[in-house]
Amino acid sequence: MTNRSAATTETSLYAPIKRFLETCGFEVKGEVCGCDIVGLADGEPPLVVITELKLSFSLELLLQAVERTRSSDLVYVAVPATRRGRDQDKRVHRLCRMLGIGLFTVDLRLGSVTVISEPTPYRPRPHLPQRRRLVAEHRRRKGDPTAGGSTRQPIMTAYRQRAIACAGAMRNGAKRPRDLKVLAEDAGAILLRNVYGWFERMGRGLYALTPAGQDAVGSGDVPAATPDQREAA
Repeated sequence: MTNRSAATTETSLYAPIKRFLETCGFEVKGEVCGCDIVGLADGEPPLVVITELKLSFSLELLLQAVERTRSSDLVYVAVPATRRGRDQDKRVHRLCRMLGIGLFTVDLRLGSVTVISEPTPYRPRPHLPQRRRLVAEHRRRKGDPTAGGSTRQPIMTAYRQRAIACAGAMRNGAKRPRDLKVLAEDAGAILLRNVYGWFERMGRGLYALTPAGQDAVGSGDVPAATPDQREAA
């Protein structure tokens, strides 16, 4: 039996969380002013910890927790531990940290609590290679060829635009990469990698269109790359 199926009600999470918070020095009570769990620790003013309980991770749980931050120093959400649920999703952990909300998971078979993240201020660490790739793609793409949210048509990437330009220049005969440099600085790599199957090597440093490339250029119906090919591009 999984933890989730065993948790028939949210109260199943209460006892393990209560024991855990008490070991941390809090006096714990349930259902205080609409909050599932409230713990107080001595001090002036007293340190307040609120934990909201749900049987699964959801937007509603996060919204409740965000609302609780107005009246508590520390806010956690608690869900049953699973093997493949949202509680295991690194994106969920990152989202909780960004909101300043802690995350508990409860193993109902063992009655144990795991602290996944603490309710501390968080700023994501910049992913510089990803940012450089984003900026480069934006700057190299000509115009705005694909509407945001499109899912039923190939994405017109900057790489694809350069491949199309090279293919168009080769419609009247074979070309060398240096002949295409004005259209694409990486023309040599485009011809060599041949992501879309449009080019073939005729001799040393000389490329021509394949029948597929000739058809694409002639009809204007440029075939879409597969997801693997798009990633490679």
